[in-house]
Amino acid sequence: MDIKNTHGIKRVCNATRYSYQGLRAAFRCEPAFREEIFLAAIMLPLAFFIGESQLDRILLIATVVLVLIAELFNSAIEAVVDRIGLEKHELSGRAKDLGSAAVMLTMFLTLYVWIDVLFL
Repeated sequence: MDIKNTHGIKRVCNATRYSYQGLRAAFRCEPAFREEIFLAAIMLPLAFFIGESQLDRILLIATVVLVLIAELFNSAIEAVVDRIGLEKHELSGRAKDLGSAAVMLTMFLTLYVWIDVLFL
């Protein structure tokens, strides 16, 4: 059944199931996502010990989660580009590079926030 044809709690349940399937697919098929999940499993609990204030903890946690979100978008872009065709095309390469750049920028932001909270 299509999610567009459902309403109320059934729609929420379907959307939750599809989201869970997406997370499973990312974990199963995307090595970079698995590596980032591994790091998140270390960094998220650490954020509760390192953060001196609630704001520190929120920033530490939010930046780690932001990397995961960016990686999911990047993986989605790559999957769509690969679905369209595997031949090399300038726009396909650009789309993949832009997705990768988004992940890199969120990693830089995470690094900056963690260094700032830890040492400054």
